[in-house]
Amino acid sequence: MSGGGWPVAAGLRLSLTTLTVLPLPAGRVDRRTAALAMAWAPAVGLALGGVLAGVAWGLTELGLAPLPSAAVLVVLLALLTRGLHLDGLADTFDALGSYTAPDRALAIMKSPETGPLGVAAIAAVLLVDAAALSALVARHGWLLIAVGVAVGRLGITLCCARRIPAARPDGLGALVAGTVPASVCAAWALALIALGAVAGRGIEAAGPGWPAADWVRAGLAVLLGCALVLLLARQCVRRFGGVTGDVLGAGCELATAVALLALSAA
Repeated sequence: MSGGGWPVAAGLRLSLTTLTVLPLPAGRVDRRTAALAMAWAPAVGLALGGVLAGVAWGLTELGLAPLPSAAVLVVLLALLTRGLHLDGLADTFDALGSYTAPDRALAIMKSPETGPLGVAAIAAVLLVDAAALSALVARHGWLLIAVGVAVGRLGITLCCARRIPAARPDGLGALVAGTVPASVCAAWALALIALGAVAGRGIEAAGPGWPAADWVRAGLAVLLGCALVLLLARQCVRRFGGVTGDVLGAGCELATAVALLALSAA
C-alpha cells in the first residue's frame, strides 16, 4: 500500500492529481498505486466529460451556437488538464518526426521547445475536437461528450498495458509502463461501448429495441481510438524502446479526437 489508507482510493486520488487540475495530495507513490491510477483513468475521463457536458448544456440553454460552445469546451478541457496531454502530443510527434537515433529522439521529446510538427499535431487535434464537439452539441449529445473524453483516457490506460515497456529508466513512463492488465483495458472498452450505445439511444428517435447504429457508432469510437493508441505505442516501442509520460498524453489526445469524431457521426 502507498501512503496509508485503502490502495484503490489512493490510486484514484493519484489519478485525479495526475490527470486533472485538482490539487489533491498524492502521498507516497509506488508502482502498485500508479497501476491503480492508470486503471482509474477512464473514470476520471467520465468525470471530466461530465463537466464538459454540463457546460455544453448550459451554454445551449443560454442560446450560444454549437460552434462557439465547442470552442469553449476545447479550451475548458485544456484548462482542466493543465494542457499536459497536448504538450505530450507535441513532444511525441516532434520526437517521432525527428528520424534520429533513439537517445536523440528522447532528448527532443524532453526538450521544452516545440517544433513545427508538434504545433501541427496540436492544431489538427483541436480542430477535430472542435468540429466533433460542435456536431454533438447541435444534436444535444451530452452523454456522448462524456464518453468521448473517457475513451481518450482509456488511451492512457492502454499505453500502460502489460508488455509495453518504458523508454527511460526514470520518469512517469517508467513508473506506469506495463502495470495495467489487458483484462482491465478490455473491461473499460466494453463498458464504454455499452455506455456510448445507451447515450446514442438517448438522442435518437424513440422506438422499441436498440438500433444497431448506436452500437456500431459506439463500437467504432472505442475500437478506433484504441487501435490508434496501440499503433502509436507500437511505433514508440520501435523508435524509442518504449513509452514515456509524453506518449501517454499523445495517446489520450489522439483517442479523444477519434472517439469524438466517430460519436458525432449522424
